[in-house]
Amino acid sequence: MSEKITVVALGHRALGTTLPEQKIATKKAAKAIADLVEAGNRVVISHSNGPQVGMIHTAMNEFGKAHPDYTFAPMSVCSAMSQGYIGYDLQTAIRAELLSRGIYKPVATVLTQVVIDPYDDAFAEPEKIIGRVLTKEEAEAEEHKGNFVTELADGTYKRILAAPKPQKIVELETIRTLVDAGEIVIAAGGGGIPVMEQGVALNGASAIIEKDLTSGLLAQELNADTLLILTSVEKVSLNLDMDNEEFLGEISVADAKKYMDENQFAPGSMLPKFEAGVSFVEKGDGRRTIITDIAHAKDGVYEKTGTIIK
Repeated sequence: MSEKITVVALGHRALGTTLPEQKIATKKAAKAIADLVEAGNRVVISHSNGPQVGMIHTAMNEFGKAHPDYTFAPMSVCSAMSQGYIGYDLQTAIRAELLSRGIYKPVATVLTQVVIDPYDDAFAEPEKIIGRVLTKEEAEAEEHKGNFVTELADGTYKRILAAPKPQKIVELETIRTLVDAGEIVIAAGGGGIPVMEQGVALNGASAIIEKDLTSGLLAQELNADTLLILTSVEKVSLNLDMDNEEFLGEISVADAKKYMDENQFAPGSMLPKFEAGVSFVEKGDGRRTIITDIAHAKDGVYEKTGTIIK
């Protein structure tokens, strides 16, 4: 296989939830990444941060609550923290796995800011539940500050954030330079640190960018050959959990769009993976998107399994 650029999007199942789980999970992810490197791919890795950023947000704001002299941590800072410590575990695990195979390639994590549109429609309909459990009084105080809150099934409350679309990857040229130098790059974790452009400044935003759309944008801007989205299933299903359930193998962009129009895929879950995959394939020649699980990553790249959009 010639040396092509593959952007690998790791879902949260590839990272675990707790700190010990993440250590174990990243070792498994490292094996899949090393398989791709060994096969001659230049690899760029993006990843989820759902459980991790929630944990950080909860911890930092509980600390702020207990220590009034400290400022509560904004979402952009929590996102940056999650990129740092997930990247740390990933890059050390990948380095060790490659060295065990006799391969030396530098691995780097790039803290990545992603510009969003402050007028994105998502801000009118926030959907990402985040952070610690709130009392009714705390929820009312958050709403008074202009934040969105949702009531959970058990009668408790949590913050809810918008999921705007990514517009521009700020550190793109840094990522590109590292890829061109043959390094393995971990970037745009959790969809990127959400920022808004205000003059020459980049100011953090209270949002969570849809990670799959950022992975697709990253693959597009790097002119990658493959977008490999690693999720919880070997192949995507139509008519999920119904008697006529059907597993998808290789499909066309037209087919993928038809299934999206038929509402076959859940919003906030499989749908953004197809949105990202279709957009990536449409905007360049010879591209493909592969959706599979981490256990079948290598077979997916060789098109032996997975759902493949071409």
